[in-house]
Amino acid sequence: MEAGRLSTPGEVPEARSPMLAKTVRFLEHVGAIAILTKQTLLALFRRPLEIDATIYQIEALGVRSLGIVAVTSIFIGMVMCMQFAYGLQRFGGVEYIPRVIVLSFLRELGPTLTSVIVGGRIGSGMAAEVGAMNVTEQVEAIRALGGDPAKKLVLPRVVASVLVMPLLGMWANVLGTLGALLVCTFEFGISPRLFMTSSLEVVYLRDLFAGLAKTPVFGFIIAIVGCHFGLGTTGGTQGVGQSTTRTVVVISISILIADFCLTRLFIAFGAM
Repeated sequence: MEAGRLSTPGEVPEARSPMLAKTVRFLEHVGAIAILTKQTLLALFRRPLEIDATIYQIEALGVRSLGIVAVTSIFIGMVMCMQFAYGLQRFGGVEYIPRVIVLSFLRELGPTLTSVIVGGRIGSGMAAEVGAMNVTEQVEAIRALGGDPAKKLVLPRVVASVLVMPLLGMWANVLGTLGALLVCTFEFGISPRLFMTSSLEVVYLRDLFAGLAKTPVFGFIIAIVGCHFGLGTTGGTQGVGQSTTRTVVVISISILIADFCLTRLFIAFGAM
């Protein structure tokens, strides 16, 4: 540190303690996300309601994600079916293939993989869009006109993401099951009727709800992290690119951590 220069709060000499510097930056991000979450929740109860912006975000985040969810879910279901089939054939348990696949898809793979894949798409889009507005000083213009960026920019994206993720998760469950059914029918001679009958013997509504109950939390994480990195973007177009990259990484890791915590919580309360 130069002589006569005062250090600012949170400033850490990275050359001396890089691990401490990374820890401080991590805690700063956590604190900023917590503050943004508080501002967004408070903005939820202030009028006017951002209905038009929310509807636009639902279309942008949900409807435009149907294609990628469909493709990934169908092929994940097909690959799962082939892997489980070749494994269970060794033990003479081919009849258990539908049960294992459908149960795994409803509880974990459908909601979680969908959130990770869709989260990378829509989270990076949020970071890029909000980041571009930030570097071009549009966010500052909103503040100068007396508006609240948390209400104008963050709230519609958070509400839309929380609403569309359960629907996308259900869409993934249906198409993933369909992909597994097709492989079972044409590759292993399991009729569609036997596939569905065998699945319904062990699958209950609580298995479906336990998986879908995680998706609003995943949706909130996607939106709040994407907007956080977007609002913190600096450095022009290069900064926008860095923000989108960080957003994808943080969203993917956060969803997997949240998935573990929620699964453990549901098991503790007997919901799974």
